[in-house]
Formats: sequence, C-alpha cells, structure tokens
Amino acid sequence: MKLTGWGRHPVVEAEERLGEDLAPLTDGAVLSRGLGRSYGDASLPADGVAVGTVNADRILDFDSSTGVLRAEAGLTLHELSRLFWPRGFSSPVLPGTAYITLGGMVAADVHAKNHHRPEGGTIGRYIRRLKMRLADGRVLWTSRAEEPDLFRATVGGMGLTGHVLEVELTLQRIPSAWVYQETERFADLDRYIEGFEKALEWPFTMGWIDCLKRGRSMGRGILYRGRWASVEEAGNRPAPKPLRRKSLPIDLPSGLLNRQTLSVFNFGIYRIHVPKVKRSIVHPETFFHPLDKLLSWNRGYGRRGFTQHQSVIPTREGAKRFLRLLTDLGVASFLCVIKDCGEEGEGILSFPKSGTSIAVDIPVRDRTRADIARLNEQVIAEGGRIYLAKDTFTSAEDYAAMDPRVEEFLRIRRRYDPDCKLRSLQSVRLFGD
Repeated sequence: MKLTGWGRHPVVEAEERLGEDLAPLTDGAVLSRGLGRSYGDASLPADGVAVGTVNADRILDFDSSTGVLRAEAGLTLHELSRLFWPRGFSSPVLPGTAYITLGGMVAADVHAKNHHRPEGGTIGRYIRRLKMRLADGRVLWTSRAEEPDLFRATVGGMGLTGHVLEVELTLQRIPSAWVYQETERFADLDRYIEGFEKALEWPFTMGWIDCLKRGRSMGRGILYRGRWASVEEAGNRPAPKPLRRKSLPIDLPSGLLNRQTLSVFNFGIYRIHVPKVKRSIVHPETFFHPLDKLLSWNRGYGRRGFTQHQSVIPTREGAKRFLRLLTDLGVASFLCVIKDCGEEGEGILSFPKSGTSIAVDIPVRDRTRADIARLNEQVIAEGGRIYLAKDTFTSAEDYAAMDPRVEEFLRIRRRYDPDCKLRSLQSVRLFGD
C-alpha cells in the first residue's frame, strides 16, 4: 500500500501489518507506526514491513488512587481523553493533535503548551515503564531502573530502538474537564514577546504569529493562555463530549496556499480578534487541539504536500532573528506557532530545551529544500535544534551540527540493534543506516 506521513510527502510503497497482538506482529518488522501523524518520513519504513499499531488499543490497568495507567501502544490520545476527562484525569502532556497513539507520543517525546512550567515537560517525564520487542526478538520491560540506557534512547528515539508494545504512565488529576482561556492580540513582534514573557506564570501558553507581515507590524499575533477551570468556573456544565468534526473532502490545488492568499487569511485571523483581550470557558479540544476540528486539513496543501519546520532557539533575540528570516524568505504559511520551552528532558534525542519554539508549515515546492537548509543554517548559528517528528528535508550534516547528542544515541542503538534492522526513511537520511 502507499504510506505517507501527515505532510503527504514523501510517499512510499510498503507492506503494513495490522493486528491486535503486537508481540508476534512485530516479528521481523522494521518499524512500528501509529496514525502516521509525524509530518515527514519518520514513520515510513526504508524497506521491509511496517506494523500499524492502531488495533492494539486496549487499556490493561488503571489505579485511580495513583493515576497510573497501563495500555497498549496503539491507544490514541483522543480515546484516552474521551474516557478519562469526565473521570477527573488527563494526560499530563496534550500536544497539538489528539490523533496520536501512546507509542507515537513516546517515540517523539511529545511536548505541549505547558512545557515551560515545572509541572510540565515532555511525556517522557511521566512514563514509568515501556514493554518492548527488540530487534533480536527479545521482549522486555525498560524503565529508569531496568535497561535505563534503552529507556533514555527510546523516549524521543523515533521508533529506532525497538517496537513499543505497552506504555505505563501517570495521568494528571484535573479539577474539571473545561479550560479557562484568555487570548490577547499584539500589534508587533516586540510587544508580542513582552506579552509572552508576562504569561509564563500561566500553566498553558501558545501563540500564533503572522510570519508573512513585514515592516512595523512584523510578528503581530495572538497569544493564548489558559489553565484547567475550577469546579466553580465550570459551573453546571456537564462533562464535555467529543466535538463533531468535519473533513476536507478534496485535495485543494497545489500552490493555492501562497503568499498572497495566506496574507489575506492571516489578516482575517488577526482582525477578527476583537476586543484585544478575550476571556472564556472553552471545550478542552478547542484549546488543546484546535486544528483537529478539520480532520483532513493537510489536504489543503494539495497533492505535493507540505513539511513543517519546528525549531527551538535558546534566546529571545535569536528567536526574533529567526522570525525575521522567515519573513524575509517569504515562506508561505497560515500556521506559525510560537511556544516557550523549559528544561531539556531525559530522552537523548528529545526535542525541547530551554528557549523559544517556532513551528511553520511550508508547502512542498521546488525551492523547499533550499529554504529548509537556510532555516537550519540560522538554527545552527543560534545554538538551536529541530524536531525530528516534523522534519522531511534536513541533511545529515546539518542535524549532526545542531545536536551533538546523536553520537550517544547511535552508540546505544547499535548496542541493542547492531545491524540496524529497525530503520525508517528518516534514519537512512540522517544516520546513513
């Protein structure tokens, strides 16, 4: 069958096995993949058989006194939230989409709007144990006490250290299943950054930036800040039900989303935000997963697809320089998201570290590879790094230059898989498997 990531580029012909019992299903497979929501080639097998985990989605154990959950790797975050939000529990990390499996969350060591907070961090902080099938066929548990090097390499290791079969993690207690939200509009980048810094006491922060606007209004945007609503604030609202979704029924023409059309779109997003500050109680899916309201929004970029460049820049001034570069390049995107990141996680290749994360969607076209190389050049100069779950075009040389942790990861990977039997198109591109 044809397999692709969320960006729909590249497309590969590969065999994908589906089933409910991952232990035998992964025998001889080169990669496990969940819903394929990594944007580029991380979930695509370089050759051989891939295992789809989505049918292995059972909850195996839950202790309501501690919040410890054990489930199969194919359980989706959407289903977990549907079941546990009404019961007063949530995943402690809620990334931009709920359509991701537990195994995928581990592989990417996902982060969210609360990474900047001491109680935030990546999902790896809350993982207790992982049941895995290794390349040599062994099935074992790994944790901070059992095979700790394997644990650190697997969290954020993009599925290259073994097939994750089960995940044991600690859920967070929440006072209600609703979110208190404030949004504020800022007219330029300097004011936006000032507002962003003042919002860091909030549990959840995220911002949208108009990365196409030049001149005095460059960097204008909307800042979102929020927290779980108290019981009193939630009032008599019943537990929220999953929102009804729509789908984009067709592929839009490639090239329809360009600088001109997206400039109009961005102008509308900015101007419609009246008054300057808004406060409301909102559905948690609206706050945490806004793009999920249109299930197949990736079709908006046409058959050629798109990629996302997400980086973390250590300093505010460096983030401003990077945003100016985005504007100068004219990289067309309606999605430019800025978040604050806290301390680096345990995962050896985990993406976030202290600084500012900037994510921008880029339609695939003839100049895309060159644009990505220029953006990566700036990331390297600023001492930053990119997110492997979003990457499609970064060269091996650029990735090695921005992340010296690669050598330690590869040493541990070779210890458990000396022949690199587990491999993806991304690992071939970046590590030369």
